[in-house]
Amino acid sequence: MSASGPLVVVGDVLLDRDIEGVAERLAPDAPVPVVDVTADRSRPGGAGLAAALAARSARSGREVVLVTALGRDAASRRVRQALRGRVTLVELPLDGSLPVKTRVLAAGRPVVRVDRGGGRAGAPTPECAQVLAAAHTVLVADYGRGTADALRPLLEPVARRVPVVWDPHPRGGPPVPGARLVTPNAAEARALCPEEGTTGSLGAYARRGALLAERWQAVSVVVTLGERGALLTRPHADAPLLVPAPFRATGDTCGAGDCFAAHTAGALADGALPEEAVWQAVTEAASFVAAGGAAGTSLWGRPAAPPRPPAAGRTDALALVREVRSRGGTVVATGGCFDLLHAGHVGLLESARRIGDCLIVCVNSDASVAGLKGPGRPLTPLADRVRVLEALGSVDAVVSFEEATPAALLDLLRPDVWVKGGDYAVDDLPEAAQVRAWGGQAVVLPYLDGRSTTALARRAAR
Repeated sequence: MSASGPLVVVGDVLLDRDIEGVAERLAPDAPVPVVDVTADRSRPGGAGLAAALAARSARSGREVVLVTALGRDAASRRVRQALRGRVTLVELPLDGSLPVKTRVLAAGRPVVRVDRGGGRAGAPTPECAQVLAAAHTVLVADYGRGTADALRPLLEPVARRVPVVWDPHPRGGPPVPGARLVTPNAAEARALCPEEGTTGSLGAYARRGALLAERWQAVSVVVTLGERGALLTRPHADAPLLVPAPFRATGDTCGAGDCFAAHTAGALADGALPEEAVWQAVTEAASFVAAGGAAGTSLWGRPAAPPRPPAAGRTDALALVREVRSRGGTVVATGGCFDLLHAGHVGLLESARRIGDCLIVCVNSDASVAGLKGPGRPLTPLADRVRVLEALGSVDAVVSFEEATPAALLDLLRPDVWVKGGDYAVDDLPEAAQVRAWGGQAVVLPYLDGRSTTALARRAAR
């Protein structure tokens, strides 16, 4: 599906301000930290952040329009300036001043938050109706400040025509009937379903999601669960879809919900199914948190932190070797194609790991496998082979090599023990003499009888 109209974001914009500093002493008149300020930054939050993130990820040619309430105060002017050139603004009048949420952080950790302003959205303009009538997809970022409520009569018919993603707030109203996806977080789902108590089990969240989907007449509800991922539910459905986070993201979670909602709406606008949209959004939200959240993003012209740290287990092999050796441990390594991981491989790797304090797997690249095994191999591309190996509890690190043998890689790693599987003598191993040169030892461990990638491939071809 091509984007024949804009992605329209409707909701309440805030001004998020971070006062950053260091705290090394307490105040003399009270037991509170004294923060020496090193930086003072502000940026659009709420629907403003969601719209900017949607625009950054938008495919070529797709316009992002933000419909929100802004006034004449300094915070509103700052928001207009930051969003200029990123999204198209369609404004409602704001009765009062724009909300400003100020965090004071010491060493990156919040010490206190101060909120000011409490303006409410006024009546929608004719331009609002025109924009929504032309929308291809709509994201409602409801922060309970009145914009979604003011536009509700216009949003109800839109939900019958195009996908609507609704990011709710306990202080806001319910989503319009027919919303394609509603995205409460875990705390919001608990607050909205007090009859389910406060338990944090997946079963409880599944019941909350299904209950909310039925109550709101929504096509589906996805409850975001932080580092656990997201749970996609539907009315009366017994088996929700759990989309786990791709890795454990440690960082500032400020803005993660806006990121999730923005990428969900963007994926739907690009024609994705709800399941696909949630999968993409979970990945993007984890990367967003790992990069420092709203404060760390390069969205507003500041350098971003590394976008995605390695997942658990994806340890740099050389760093692992240094760390194990520094504490007097034994480094074990093994190698192979691992084209179709089978029980023989698993047994070999488990046995190899028990020999020492870490196990590094050296795996042949796709070109290397093709050179050794011939046309049609590998059956599984390198990225998939590495991912499967990394998922094994016996494997501490995986590193690939392009050559026919891992000789050059072994010179870098210099393992204490080199393990191979098979029924040949140690002296027949081509790596045995190389490993002995630095005082290491090559050993052979038996494979489980009758297990091999070639045999599996032949049986599959019958």
